[in-house]
Amino acid sequence: MEVRSEGIQVRCDKLQSPVIPRTRLRIWFIRVCSSIVVWTCLVQLVTVSELWHSHLISGITNGIYHITQVQLPIQEDNGVAQSPPVFLPPRNYTSNGFLRVSCNGGLNQMRAAICDMVTVARFLNLTLVVPELDKTSFWADPRDEVRIVKRVPKKFSSKHGYATLEMPPVSWSNEIYYLEQILPLFGKHKVLHFNKTDTRLANNGLPLYLQKLRCRVNYQALKFTPQIENLGHKLIQMLHEKGPFVALHLRYEMDMLAFSGCTYGCTDKEAEELKQLRYAFPWWREKEIISDERRSQGLCPLTPEEAALVLRALGFGRETQIYIAAGEIYGGERRLAQLRALFPRIVKKETLLTWDDLQQFQNHSSQMAALDFMVSAASNAFVPTYDGNMAKLVEGHRRYSGFKKTILLDRKKVVELVDMHQNGTLSWIEFADAVRRVHEKRIAQPTRRRVILDKPKEEDYFYANPHECLCEETNCDDLLGPRNSSQVSS
Repeated sequence: MEVRSEGIQVRCDKLQSPVIPRTRLRIWFIRVCSSIVVWTCLVQLVTVSELWHSHLISGITNGIYHITQVQLPIQEDNGVAQSPPVFLPPRNYTSNGFLRVSCNGGLNQMRAAICDMVTVARFLNLTLVVPELDKTSFWADPRDEVRIVKRVPKKFSSKHGYATLEMPPVSWSNEIYYLEQILPLFGKHKVLHFNKTDTRLANNGLPLYLQKLRCRVNYQALKFTPQIENLGHKLIQMLHEKGPFVALHLRYEMDMLAFSGCTYGCTDKEAEELKQLRYAFPWWREKEIISDERRSQGLCPLTPEEAALVLRALGFGRETQIYIAAGEIYGGERRLAQLRALFPRIVKKETLLTWDDLQQFQNHSSQMAALDFMVSAASNAFVPTYDGNMAKLVEGHRRYSGFKKTILLDRKKVVELVDMHQNGTLSWIEFADAVRRVHEKRIAQPTRRRVILDKPKEEDYFYANPHECLCEETNCDDLLGPRNSSQVSS
């Protein structure tokens, strides 16, 4: 958005009148000039007010952060100050049209979608309308990369003969698709509405400057609302005051179990309840699911009991402070009993914060998930029990922040080892040794993203490993290793 203010030059010639005394003439002159100055100030105040209020969005967003060129050095955990991020200079361009987007999915799908849509708007020289979110969670202006407005100007409404084109862009598309298929549409339609935005930009094969822009939006521009940010930082401070902590992303929640069809460890009554919930949602494609087969394939979130055994095998002791980053665990405290017995220092946001702290976020699952996201990104170690969107985005944040310790569990191998230990095939020592060997190289080390030609869904996700943003081209080979044929599969 641009505000252009033009000075008003007032020229007052000498006035001579035999009727009006010189003193009264002077007073009249001062009043006229003062009135002009006051009106000029009022006009500029209104203009600035419009700009200001275009960012303070109510209903869709609750807060906004501005990225400025002057920033303090970033302090890492080791106390070493890093240089502030380098921003591109302000950019003036003629807009090709207005892009409206409706972000679908959960918190982290929407977050990634915003980053992608800002990148598309930047590439096509479009004016981006503040995204519509499934839930009010976050939004911030990525500085001067993209022109952003609160709403489409009235002159481009249907009342004035303009029709908005509604469409979902093709999933996993590269910049050529947007340049050749989308941009020409603005010749006829000044406003396009992308009504679905999840996974609409490719993981791989995009120009380096577009990949780096996705990172700038995600890691530097996009912030949660002040209420979430403040409470999240309070949580993090409370945890750090009690020592190092592990964030366990325990996805053993009712909706996840129903969606995945995983009922291992549940009673017959619970299994039936989860089945009925899955049938209640027509867009959950698979109806008949064999839970044991799904679990053996590594497609189920680990149970709290399995997570307890794995954490202990990996060397975490009873004194370890564990923050459970999750919603309500299915089965409640009964299912957490074994985990709590092995790790008594288990905490959750509900036990650390007061009711007054959390009441504004109650019944807003995306906002509660945002608190868990912040804590998980700041933890000393992060262990996800399922590779959903939050786990992937937290992994990417931790890579971007200096490859903080993230343990990516091999669920297929884990459940095999757990079953062998529980049926007596493996002793505890053998089980623990096997678990550690399996995960020696699964600590989110620097690596290039995997590319699978014609199968983008099976590729490593860009936001889990934005390797282009983690090094300069001159030292990428030193950090990530040289490119080789194993990076590309067919």
